[in-house]
Amino acid sequence: MPMLEQRIQQQFFESADLLSQTAEALSKPIAQAAQTLLGCLTAGGKVLLCGGGAAAALAQHGAALLVGRFERERPGLAALAIGADAAMLSGLFDAADASQTLAKQVSALGAPGDVLLAITTGSPTAALTAAVLAAQAKDMTVVALTGRDAGDWAAQLGETDVHIAVPYERAARIHEAHTLVLHCLCDAVDLQLLGEQDPT
Repeated sequence: MPMLEQRIQQQFFESADLLSQTAEALSKPIAQAAQTLLGCLTAGGKVLLCGGGAAAALAQHGAALLVGRFERERPGLAALAIGADAAMLSGLFDAADASQTLAKQVSALGAPGDVLLAITTGSPTAALTAAVLAAQAKDMTVVALTGRDAGDWAAQLGETDVHIAVPYERAARIHEAHTLVLHCLCDAVDLQLLGEQDPT
């Protein structure tokens, strides 16, 4: 078999191994996060999603699944990916304030009872950490989706916050696992709202 094909297959094997090895450990915090999202949304709250780097696109994906649909038609759920305006906002502040762009959006858009779903594959940036602190200051619940290196987040999260940590270092594998976690969250919310899907 050509070397390139072997390397490609190895990527699949590594991803599958990570997902199968962490399924049991991650199922409990994912279920807790799903209940948190459901409680927020059914009480009339909203979910704000944000991420650093490639995780920002994942936050947009998660918001689209909640507002639009996952696998079944349902009314849209109140979710918004923040951070798209961060580049413009950062131009309005000096360099010292640039790390506060996500936090300013959380403070402006968040309300008590809302949820902040913050995603990072590496050590959390100053902007993401400030967003988490802003959410906690507004009595929002935080769902933190991280890799093994969660920085100071583990200590900063409160009793009602949920930490879903993928125990791996490689960013690509963590990103793949985070995508599955978001899909699990959407499926769990849909299950609670709509019941079991008709297999036909």
